[in-house]
Amino acid sequence: MGIRERLSGNEAAAIAMKQINPDVVAAFPITPSTEIPQYFSSFVSNGEVDTEFVAVESEHSAMSACIGAQAAGARAMTATSANGLSLMWEMVYIASSLRLPIVMSLVNRAVSGPLNIHNDHSDAMGVRDSGWIMLFSENNQEAYDNLLMAHRIAEHKDVLLPLMVCQDGFITSHSIENIELLEDEKVKEFVGKYNPEHYLLNDKEPIAVGPLDLQAYLFEHKAQQAVAMRNAKKVIAEVSADFERLTGRKYEFFEKYKMDDAETVIVCMNSTAGTAKAAVDELREQGVKAGLLKIRMFRPFPSEEVAEALKNVKAIAVLDKADSLNGAGGALFEDVVSGMYVANVHVPTVNYVYGIGGRDTTVSDIKKVYNDLNEVAQTGNVGNPYRYLGLRGEI
Repeated sequence: MGIRERLSGNEAAAIAMKQINPDVVAAFPITPSTEIPQYFSSFVSNGEVDTEFVAVESEHSAMSACIGAQAAGARAMTATSANGLSLMWEMVYIASSLRLPIVMSLVNRAVSGPLNIHNDHSDAMGVRDSGWIMLFSENNQEAYDNLLMAHRIAEHKDVLLPLMVCQDGFITSHSIENIELLEDEKVKEFVGKYNPEHYLLNDKEPIAVGPLDLQAYLFEHKAQQAVAMRNAKKVIAEVSADFERLTGRKYEFFEKYKMDDAETVIVCMNSTAGTAKAAVDELREQGVKAGLLKIRMFRPFPSEEVAEALKNVKAIAVLDKADSLNGAGGALFEDVVSGMYVANVHVPTVNYVYGIGGRDTTVSDIKKVYNDLNEVAQTGNVGNPYRYLGLRGEI
């Protein structure tokens, strides 16, 4: 029987970290993730965990400390947002290339400049190809649950990659929702102990971590990372199934909402899925066969499964909360259409960039997208596939 609580997304993340009780947490404050290490530091000072909390001088140092701790054989965690993740950029790549299963709570926020502290996905999209597993969270419950599953996934012998759990800054991080927590002992048993095979403090096996890696080896090591990322799909499915048996809460690579007979479908991530579900419900009452595909697992990207889920619909809109500035659509759009193309699935698909810098996206905005999709489905004419949602005026 779970514990019913009312928590913000940041509180939920901090409590998950408390229940996991990692060996090391290193962090530097940045809005809107500041509360996570703040709450966690109170657990440290109150003696509720025996974690070594390292208050560093920058986010670059936070990831560096996590790398050192994890390489030494400890379980390490951190949290950050936006520019903080940008400052970590060098070390984010090093963490994955050294195959260190660090877990990070990423509270998504616009990357400067100009300075903006509100939500979009430009921070996560900036490191999408860095070799980290990436799970996205629609609400506070999902953020909490994803963190509980994170170490089981990242530390699996066939994976050994770092993992970030994403949630939307302020929208979920600071909003209070009803949530069901697991009992501490159940979390401890589910997560298990960290028993690395190779680590620096093992006096029986002297090793070097992070040596110079030149032409003779680096290519193969990068290929091994790619294999590990593909392996992560199976492990994520297995861990999610174990979590469902424990809690009754089911998580797959993506959630299909009213997709069985859907003709027009939106694909999106994080909290926007809640808004889209409300729009789908209203449209269904009007007889419109609208559906939603909410991506939970962004890295590795479930290309084949997404293509299979979308093959029978008439029109698709992919919503990106970050613009790749490449003239060819956002990152999620590119992954979706690439997966469909490889699978020989040909459905008219458009891309909407939306919500930049925290621009509000309402149920009415989402319904406009479905109206556009109805026209695409009827005519087969995509028109301009690269669109904006909620943009004022003409560019």
